[in-house]
Amino acid sequence: MATHVSGIIEADETFFIESFKGKRVITSRMPKKRGGSGRKNKSENKISVLIVHDRSGNESDFVFEHLNKINIHNSLKQIIDSDSILCTDGASWYKSFAKEQKIAHHRLITLDNKKVIGKEFHIQNVNAYISRLKSWMVRFHGVGTDYLSNYLGWRRLFETTEVTESNWLCLAVGKQRLT
Repeated sequence: MATHVSGIIEADETFFIESFKGKRVITSRMPKKRGGSGRKNKSENKISVLIVHDRSGNESDFVFEHLNKINIHNSLKQIIDSDSILCTDGASWYKSFAKEQKIAHHRLITLDNKKVIGKEFHIQNVNAYISRLKSWMVRFHGVGTDYLSNYLGWRRLFETTEVTESNWLCLAVGKQRLT
């Protein structure tokens, strides 16, 4: 995960349904019966993931049990340079963060049909990454919430590493990539 992003930075959030997959004991709710479905519309059953991506390919993600202004501000403060340009959707916490940190900010609000400002200010790269992440996660039929950050790291590895047998072997034994 990138510890530092700079330049034009795109940020957006996505949500995953809370899952207790892999746990032997569930203390927060009664177990579901087979064939049932998760309550997809209930916000308390969703885990939030903030994805931050710069145009150099650096990417970071943060998993939150509750998405709020304090979590967003603390996470972005750790990794964003003060001379960066932040491109986000219309959420107000990004606007307040940019104002607080004195960072240039472009809000792309879909209600106004603004998907691109100029030719360079958009959130299409981070949204494309989220789309690839979601379609990749489908194969696992739900990921346990406790392991979500591991799966996010695994997906980042796919995005940043050329997939060859020698690279995977070196990564598996803890050595640097060969290429």
